[in-house]
Amino acid sequence: MIPLFSTDQVRTIDSYAINDIGIPGIILMENAALSIVSILSEKILSQKRITKVGILCGRGNNGGDGFAVARHLANRGLRVVVIYIGKPDDFSDDCRANFNILTNLSVTNKNILIKKYDSQKSLFVLSKCELLLDALLGSGAKGLLRKPYSTIIDYVNKLPAVKVAIDIPTGLDADTGFYQNAFKANYTITLGEFKKGLFFGGGSEVSGSVFKGDIGIDQTFFNRFEVKEYLVEPEDILLSLPEKKKSIHKYSAGKVLTIAGSRSLPSAAVLTSKSVMKIGAGASILAFPKSIRNLIQKKLDEVIVEEYDDNNSGELNDASVNIIEDRIKWADVIAVGPGLGRSENTQQAIKHILKLCTDKKVVLDADALYAIRNGIYKQMNLKNFVITPHLGEFSKLISISSDEIKKDLLLYGRAFVKETGAILILKGAPTIIITPSDEVFINTSGNPGMAKFGTGDVLTGALAGMMSMQENTEDAVIAAVYLHSLAADLLLRKYTEFGYTAQNILKNLPAAINFLRKSFAEVS
Repeated sequence: MIPLFSTDQVRTIDSYAINDIGIPGIILMENAALSIVSILSEKILSQKRITKVGILCGRGNNGGDGFAVARHLANRGLRVVVIYIGKPDDFSDDCRANFNILTNLSVTNKNILIKKYDSQKSLFVLSKCELLLDALLGSGAKGLLRKPYSTIIDYVNKLPAVKVAIDIPTGLDADTGFYQNAFKANYTITLGEFKKGLFFGGGSEVSGSVFKGDIGIDQTFFNRFEVKEYLVEPEDILLSLPEKKKSIHKYSAGKVLTIAGSRSLPSAAVLTSKSVMKIGAGASILAFPKSIRNLIQKKLDEVIVEEYDDNNSGELNDASVNIIEDRIKWADVIAVGPGLGRSENTQQAIKHILKLCTDKKVVLDADALYAIRNGIYKQMNLKNFVITPHLGEFSKLISISSDEIKKDLLLYGRAFVKETGAILILKGAPTIIITPSDEVFINTSGNPGMAKFGTGDVLTGALAGMMSMQENTEDAVIAAVYLHSLAADLLLRKYTEFGYTAQNILKNLPAAINFLRKSFAEVS
């Protein structure tokens, strides 16, 4: 796992380095600038023909980083245009020092052009820059961007240059991942440590590829902090895969009951119940309406269909639950929701089923989430449950608007988990897992091609299957989420993000596991 830090934690380290160790702030800034230039050289300058660089500098230490980077780039022969905001007298001390150095150097180094921002016309000189660096506001900045920052960001976001944010993109909250107007970076070079807001919510949209810059502080100083947010790495998944012992048999390899599908949405049941076995579970049974069994029977192969009398309605109803009850007792994990429908009869049946499952591991998705919306979940025991909403579904669950939730996604997610004791999987780009231990795991795999009908159904089956094989539910959930997205990533080699479907992801789950095993076998 890669730990993620808050802005307060990073500031504490900066203060410790300056006040306790005795490293001057200007040295930290110089270390940061050298690291930034090194990363730029490796990731961009060596790959693209760059002759002119634009750098936007603010009044604080983030601006000081920008001035220092400008000096090093100019010394390497690049033409550098620096646009700064405010008066030098208002700059932080270290920022002013680097501004003065750059100003003095510009007298003899004609590669350097320094301009004060006065109006949007001041920005026209940036139009010929192939590379644009944002050093306007650092990670401590909060709230909506005001002028002139908003004007500058609106203008530069339209430029075709490769865009790099120093520390964080201006306008992004580095703790909550929220923004209303922000610098849209292709790359972000964050300083000291990874800030959590760069990797979820709006942060994942505007940060681009994120690299860590060095400020000259030993990593052990960061290890003293308690961290509860992490990026998931492939090594973590490989280590958490369940062991298949030689003595295993189909019923000891994980038993899953899927309650899914209806006349209008039969395919959801197929995708979910088949995913259970593709991820590795030994037994998958699908509870499905008797009157429409012929719609799915030929598509299921190894999955057993447990039909229930639906009175020719083509949907789950409360009278059907008694037929399913024995299979609920049989199963290690129950997956409920995909394609069940939202009729009143079905919704009542779902609530009935959930009351029978309080001592079982349960995955809730789709129409099962609809049954507990608007706070109904508060009347239920969800302690062993895994809840899998996307943002819109989560909004309906907790009766708070999506726009409000976006302002602090982790705050609302954690409150829900604390209240219910469930594991929450917030599906999206990226998918976020919040556990009852108050830890947050951000999935690092996946691509835009997953935004299609059926991918959530495949995830539900993968979750249930992995949970049936793995005693530790948190490990199982993290592994299933990652493998589901990795299976989609591997499809890009053949289909691109436009061409594959949920069925392709389903079939590729075993290949994702094999890919991990082979990759790390080669490394070791």
